[in-house]
Amino acid sequence: MRNHVRTSVQNEQEDFSLQLFLSLDENLHNIEKMLDNPSDLIIREFTVGNTNHRCAIVYIAGLSDKMVIDQDIIKNIQMEFKVSEKEEIVEAHALVNQLQSKVLSIGKVKRTQSLDKVSYAILNGDSVLFVDGTDEVLIMGSEGWKNRSIEEPISEALIRGPRDGFIENLHTNTVLIRRRIRDPNLRFKSYQVGRRSKQDLVVAYIDGIVNPHIVEEVNLRLKSIDLDDVPESGYIEQWIEDNFLSPFPQIAHTERPDKVVSALMQGKVAILLDGTPFVLLAPLTFGNTLQSPEDYYERWLVGSLIRMLRYLGAFIAVFLPSLYIALVSFHPGLIPSKLAFSIAATREGVPFPAYMEAFLMEVTMEILREAGIRLPKPIGQTIGIVGGLVIGEAAVAAGIISPIMVIVVAVTAVSSFSMPSYSTALAFRMLRFGFMGAAAFFGLYGIILLYIVVNIHLVNLKSLGLPYTTPFAPNFFQDWKDLVVRSPITMLSKRPQYLQTDDKERMGSGKGGQSS
Repeated sequence: MRNHVRTSVQNEQEDFSLQLFLSLDENLHNIEKMLDNPSDLIIREFTVGNTNHRCAIVYIAGLSDKMVIDQDIIKNIQMEFKVSEKEEIVEAHALVNQLQSKVLSIGKVKRTQSLDKVSYAILNGDSVLFVDGTDEVLIMGSEGWKNRSIEEPISEALIRGPRDGFIENLHTNTVLIRRRIRDPNLRFKSYQVGRRSKQDLVVAYIDGIVNPHIVEEVNLRLKSIDLDDVPESGYIEQWIEDNFLSPFPQIAHTERPDKVVSALMQGKVAILLDGTPFVLLAPLTFGNTLQSPEDYYERWLVGSLIRMLRYLGAFIAVFLPSLYIALVSFHPGLIPSKLAFSIAATREGVPFPAYMEAFLMEVTMEILREAGIRLPKPIGQTIGIVGGLVIGEAAVAAGIISPIMVIVVAVTAVSSFSMPSYSTALAFRMLRFGFMGAAAFFGLYGIILLYIVVNIHLVNLKSLGLPYTTPFAPNFFQDWKDLVVRSPITMLSKRPQYLQTDDKERMGSGKGGQSS
């Protein structure tokens, strides 16, 4: 049976939940009254086999599988259940026992006497069997709503690796994980979030690998959720993160099952919410935000090179516009003479100072990027790319913007797209404007001062209590083999040391190559 974690308010409501009655008519009336008798509420009354016992099936059209209800429930009860003349069922409670044990060919059947649980089951797509003369009903799993087919993740493009991605159905998502991890120690702990929406949530981890303190911390934070509705996993992320003022993501999200499996094997925890394809992974470190599962699908030299390019792209995405502003406005002596003359020639006639140029172009680029996301797909990318080129060329032709500024903004925008984590790319885009402002007022000194402030923030930031800058600081030199440079697979014999996992080895004694 699932463990439903509710808030204190929900526990109080459950203590005073309404109980069912012995009368079938009274129970059906209460269900209709509670749900306000919607048009899609189906109530099918009939008798049990060749007896005179009245019963009824209640479900929501569209949420439940009508074929399952007709063939595996109603047909079995009406046709398969026979009572001889010598045999007599004395009470309705005994009839319910026989229906559950001998008649119904449904895998998921449970009993309840609570009207609240009955209404929740109906709204969840289950069907409920009422029998006249008993206050106990059977809840049968008959969910049958339409789901999106498994497709390649849209938000995380890949060149090499599995092409399947999570969808909005929780059961399908758990199956995608179980297909890849056939370990009996894989755990799926079920919860319920949302006082009114009552959505299913699952915490996944591998017992024997994960640090129990991490699981305990996740459970404590999930129990504190007190919201009416949790439509997306972003609500969970914002509720359980350590510092809501930080621009950096403290919990990762992904649509890729292989990324979730890799995190579980490392000793992390995954949080799956029904109704969204995005799965949360915790804890998260700064180094994780610049890593991708594709780094391990290629040879270590290629993976290391790509990872170093990401670090370079992150630096360019944050610092390039601010460095341009600082050098042109405050420190032209640091620019080589020929380059300085070339920049001065291109800026001749431009009416705005360098920092105003940069802000105008960066804001324009952000607007185009956002517009490209919101527009229909066939024209969204075209507007983003062509729009940027047309506006930049027109601004240069009009003498408003210098050509070198267009190059700086274009290189910055391209570099920001190299980030595998969208949330991290957003954080870098926010910091970029902060560094541009610091450079506009204080030049290189402003950039250095703000960089120190950002580093102070990072070393104080935590994810589920784990330092965000791990394994840089605090130092775990063993984990540096899979940080900026990705060592060969044969050398990655241990799980991340900073996670303090129960099982620290992930490679047997028969591994090839060098050992750690």
